[in-house]
Amino acid sequence: MPAIPDPRSALDRVKQEIERNGLRARNGIKMATGVGTPRVGVTPRDAVWRDGRAQLFRYRNDDIKHRTPLMIVFSIISKSYILDLTPGNSFIEHLLKAGFDVYLLDWGVPDERDTRNRLEYYADAAIPAAIREVCARSRVDEVNVLGYCFGGNLTLLHGAHHPDAPIRSHTVVACPVDYSEIPFRGALYESDSAIDDAIGEDGNIPPNVMYSAFRSLKPTSELTGYVDLLDRLWSDEYVAAYQAVNGWVADHIPLPGEVARQMHSMLVAENAFITDRLMLGGDRIHLSDITVPFLSVVGEKDHVVPPASSTPLMDLVGSSQKTELLLKGGHIGLVVGRTAAKTTIPTIIEFLIKQSEAAE
Repeated sequence: MPAIPDPRSALDRVKQEIERNGLRARNGIKMATGVGTPRVGVTPRDAVWRDGRAQLFRYRNDDIKHRTPLMIVFSIISKSYILDLTPGNSFIEHLLKAGFDVYLLDWGVPDERDTRNRLEYYADAAIPAAIREVCARSRVDEVNVLGYCFGGNLTLLHGAHHPDAPIRSHTVVACPVDYSEIPFRGALYESDSAIDDAIGEDGNIPPNVMYSAFRSLKPTSELTGYVDLLDRLWSDEYVAAYQAVNGWVADHIPLPGEVARQMHSMLVAENAFITDRLMLGGDRIHLSDITVPFLSVVGEKDHVVPPASSTPLMDLVGSSQKTELLLKGGHIGLVVGRTAAKTTIPTIIEFLIKQSEAAE
């Protein structure tokens, strides 16, 4: 005999949907008027070093449990607050709670003064200077280094060119090495002339061009995102996360013109990480010269840096102790959201603790 539907449960569902529709209306109005936009990048920190637009920040932590500090090197393509998105949804926050002394090397917003910056500036000048500053301030001889996205490329270039640098361990997250597998290379790095056409009057590639290039990777994502938002517009938590993440996605910065040309000629055209044809400061350098304990975090669903671009790294670095962590997250989901909180961040923290000295 078929079960008789409980009229009370049906009534409860109707009541719930009425309540959610009211919340959808309220949150829709708040989004349309800009009221209640979440604050991002609010974890307390201090600027301790500066060179041009580049700044080194030290996050405040009164409970440091690990003597070896962590220096994060961010990408030069976007803004770094994705690592400190909102309270409770912050990679930086997790690291601080785990007892780390955390520094962030942020490249700022390039302008006409940065048009002639080459990869050598970042890998051979700024990163070594920042490491010296970290060592001096934390009174240590070595640091743990972590590079996110293209920041990972910068740390690889630095590590390969300076194998004797005071680096205790090396971590990269969503780091490309096989540029033949990078989807946006066709949108921006198709040829030298494409780079020249994209460069603006200030000598840099404008933010809107960078945004359009990345947006072209998933042209329907904005539409599907709106559909998901409409369905969950009743949830304050979902709306806040949606606003914060999508605000960051659209918040691009200029890319120095000379770096763009160098990326095309060496990393894209020559695929130099894979072909072992990296040149920096007139020197041929090799990823095999990186021998410190190494961790690479890869997102299975990363549409910006797909696994095929990241996974060859394990065969390129010379470290005897090296680990690859392959997760289901996307490019942003590796450092933000539930997957990051449950898997990525705890695994990175576990790796870093093993490589760090305990605080006295």
